[in-house]
Amino acid sequence: MAVQARTKSKRQTATRRRAPGGIGMPPQSVEWYAQRIKTLETERDRLKAELVEAVGRIERLEESRTEAVNRIDWVLDSLHNVLETAPDSR
Repeated sequence: MAVQARTKSKRQTATRRRAPGGIGMPPQSVEWYAQRIKTLETERDRLKAELVEAVGRIERLEESRTEAVNRIDWVLDSLHNVLETAPDSR
């Protein structure tokens, strides 16, 4: 069985550092912070909209579940009434 030799790869140093978040401006600049704030505000607004949509969907699902449970209860009550009023067939 052949043994593979492990070689360490040297980490290449970057000649130019990229700004965190991939915005493309140096992190010390006012513009970078302004762009970062705008990006975060956009994400916040998107997440708020998704949350509102999810809450609405949860409410609709809960209403649907309540309606289904009420229908099942009605059917069971109807069956019990039929059994109680039916003449004994024995």
